[in-house]
Amino acid sequence: MKKIIACSFVSLCMLLGTVIFTLAAGNTGPADITLDEGGKKPAQFTHKNHQDRLKCGECHHQMTADGKQSPYVEGQEIKKCVTCHNSTVLAGRMKDKLALDTFKGAGHGNCLECHKAKKDEPAIKDKKIDKCENCHPKK
Repeated sequence: MKKIIACSFVSLCMLLGTVIFTLAAGNTGPADITLDEGGKKPAQFTHKNHQDRLKCGECHHQMTADGKQSPYVEGQEIKKCVTCHNSTVLAGRMKDKLALDTFKGAGHGNCLECHKAKKDEPAIKDKKIDKCENCHPKK
């Protein structure tokens, strides 16, 4: 009888673990995001569209204890960019004349670099992804 109870308990734990893992893996975030909402020129970001073509680690990353960028690890918690890209955490950090301690600098660095690199790909050649208005539509 104890073996049956023990086996049932282990099976239940495995089942719950699988369900929790599946639910967590299914959380892919919103389909569309307004970046820097309330700012001067918020960007409309088609998250689902990007997910369909890119791996999470092409945009998302994390920070090590010593303040350096490290690659995305499957299943890591995705935090808002401003969690690290702010004047407290990354004070004075720059990359190619862009301030990494601002959300604007981080976004322009990451997004523009990719958009410029991919602008001639056949699937997106006519979408003008290297133009400001693509992300920052005029009102």
